[in-house]
Amino acid sequence: MAVDQPLRIAEITSRVKELLESAFPALTVEGEISNCRPSSTGHLYFTLKDETSAISAVMFKGKSRSLGFVPRDGMLVHATGSLSVYEARGTYQIIVESMQLAGAGDILRILEERKRRLAAEGLFDSGRKRPLPPMPSRVAVVTSPTGAAVRDIVQIIRRRNPGMDVTVLPAAVQGAGAAESIARQIEIANAHRLGDVIIVGRGGGSLEDLLPFSEEAVVRAVAASDIPVVSAVGHEIDWSLCDFAADLRAPTPSAAAELVCPLLSDVSAGISASVSVLATSMAARVERVRLALSQFAPESLELRFRRIEQPLLLRFDDAKEALLDALSGRVRDIRHRVEVLAEKLEGSNPTAILGRGYSVIRDGDTRSIITSAGQTRPGRPIEILLAKGRLSARVEEATQ
Repeated sequence: MAVDQPLRIAEITSRVKELLESAFPALTVEGEISNCRPSSTGHLYFTLKDETSAISAVMFKGKSRSLGFVPRDGMLVHATGSLSVYEARGTYQIIVESMQLAGAGDILRILEERKRRLAAEGLFDSGRKRPLPPMPSRVAVVTSPTGAAVRDIVQIIRRRNPGMDVTVLPAAVQGAGAAESIARQIEIANAHRLGDVIIVGRGGGSLEDLLPFSEEAVVRAVAASDIPVVSAVGHEIDWSLCDFAADLRAPTPSAAAELVCPLLSDVSAGISASVSVLATSMAARVERVRLALSQFAPESLELRFRRIEQPLLLRFDDAKEALLDALSGRVRDIRHRVEVLAEKLEGSNPTAILGRGYSVIRDGDTRSIITSAGQTRPGRPIEILLAKGRLSARVEEATQ
């Protein structure tokens, strides 16, 4: 191609695109994320750089959803994808298909395996979680004594409630021996009851920096603590296995201080409100008792007794009148029957019959009543009974 023959920009870009994309159909690069900009559409735009160079990268929405971490500036990653030339601007970039933290792939697998094993033992069960004390008087803090985390915790607690005691149990939070140091201080806090709640944590850092808080010794110490534990490891996007074993996870150490330490003004306002509610409730109860007792005053008792007595007296009077009426009617019926019977008896009384001129004749010897002439004979003695007195006679003649 002649040097003096001009080329169109599009021709150059097209040839570069063809050469680069065919030469690098697939590749994996290691670099540090910079200028990470998630878009509103879900795509992820960022730059990968090393000590001397940088390259643009994009991870489209469908792929970024599968990430096991949240990309942020400063992370060292392995990005797998292909080179692509953007002809409109004459720039090239990596279209990332997958990405993982550099040097963290094995670590993440180890942590996932450890997480599954400890979860199978029940160390992360929600039923083990305990509520934080509403108004603790002492807080034990297991962290580095020189880090920013302990300064933030102490300052926030002093501001929110100056009367709360803070005991700092210094521990290494990074490097060799850090896990044993953290676990030992948690055990000491429990053995000597150095707090009503324990904050365990540190400030942010890389995945490797936070590894001590995922060691088995620390996780088991947190799970075995008799005192409620708040895990405050790193920033909000960081995590450790200590978070799953703790009774509560705080996104930052500062947030942990706010969670365990209520504002003194809020506590005072709550107490005042409770006192007001209690006083109102007691006054209402006293008034109800007073009203109830007022019903037992002598005048009130007499009135209430009269109200109870009056219906009963009326019922008694009505019953008495009904009984008297019933007895009077019964007496009238009996008297009438007696009069009728008396008349009948009077009509059947022999003495009354004799008083009307009749007499009774009986044999003078046997005293048997004679009702016909055939019952006697001439010469027999007879006795005639009159209404008044009697006569003795002898039969002269007996004719039937």
